[in-house]
Amino acid sequence: MQYAENILETIGNTPLVKLNKLTKDLPCLVLAKYETFNPGNSVKDRMAVKMIEDAEAEGLLKPGGTIIEGTSGNTGMGLALVAIVKGYKCIFVLSDKQSKEKMDILRAVGAEVIVCPTDVEPTDPRSYYSVSKRLGEETPNSWYVNQYDNLSNTKAHYESTGPEIWNQTDGKITHFVVGVGTGGTISGVGKYLKEQNPDIKIWGIDTYGSVFKKYHETGIFDENEIYPYVTEGIGEDILPKNVNFDIIDGFTKVTDKDAAVYTQLLAKEEGMFLGNSAGAAVKGLLQLKEHFTKDDVVVVLFHDHGSRYVGKMFNDDWMKKMGYID
Repeated sequence: MQYAENILETIGNTPLVKLNKLTKDLPCLVLAKYETFNPGNSVKDRMAVKMIEDAEAEGLLKPGGTIIEGTSGNTGMGLALVAIVKGYKCIFVLSDKQSKEKMDILRAVGAEVIVCPTDVEPTDPRSYYSVSKRLGEETPNSWYVNQYDNLSNTKAHYESTGPEIWNQTDGKITHFVVGVGTGGTISGVGKYLKEQNPDIKIWGIDTYGSVFKKYHETGIFDENEIYPYVTEGIGEDILPKNVNFDIIDGFTKVTDKDAAVYTQLLAKEEGMFLGNSAGAAVKGLLQLKEHFTKDDVVVVLFHDHGSRYVGKMFNDDWMKKMGYID
C-alpha cells in the first residue's frame, strides 16, 4: 500500500507544467513550477516545515507552544498544517489588504487571526510586523517565526525546490523567474541553480510600491518608492534578510492592474486557477521577452491557489470597481 504517514509528507515534488497560450509569442519553452499542488496550496508549505523543524532543534519552539507570525496568508496556512500534526497553537497577524478568503481559511485550520491596517509604516506599533513581534514577546511559551529574516526559509528552497527544478529540467534550465516577497524562494532556488550552472539567470518579479528593484540596481533604499499596492504576496517596504540580492540578476515591475488581469487570463487561457502573484509572474515573464532565445528553458514559479482570491481577482464586480476591466 502507498500512503503518507501524515499530510506533511505530501509537501514537495510538485509538477512542472508547460505554458502554451499566454506565452505563444515567446521564443523559449516556458515551464511553470506548480506549487499549488502542496497540501496547503502554496510554496510556503516547504519553508513552514523547515522553519518549525529548525526551531525545535534549536530549542526555540517547545512542546505545547504557540507559533506567532505575521503573514499574507500562505505561510500561515503552511505553519498551521505543521502545528496541527505536531500539536502547537497558532496566532497569525494579517494586514487588512489580504483577501477575506485567506483569513477564513486560517481560522478553518484552527488559527487565531488578528488583522492590522496596511497603510502604516513598518515601525508603526499597529503594523503587522510590530504586532506580531510584540505578541511573540508577550505570549508565554511562544515562538515568533519572522519568515522575513529567518534563514531557514531560504534553506528550505535550497534543499527542496531548487534540486527539484534542476532534476525535472534535466539540468537544461536557463532562467528562473519568480515573485519576490520574503525572498526565501528566489534566494534558495537561485543559490542552488547557480551552483549547478553559474550561467542560469535569476529574475525577480516586483510590484510598484515596493523597494526591491531600485535597491537592487542602485543600492538605495528609497522610501519615496513606498506606497500601498493591491498585489498580494510580492514586494516589500523593508529589506528582508532572506533576499540575497547578489544571486538575483534583475527585477521587473508589474502593475496591480496587469497582475489582476493576468491572474484571470491564466485561468481562462491555460486552465490554471492560481493566485494574484502568478498573474504578476506571467506578465513579468512577458516583459522579459528580449532576454530569451529559442534554446532557452524558462521556469516560472506559481505560488498559490485561486481559491484565495475569489472575492477579488476572480470577482468581476471587484475588478470593475478597481478599474481593471470595463
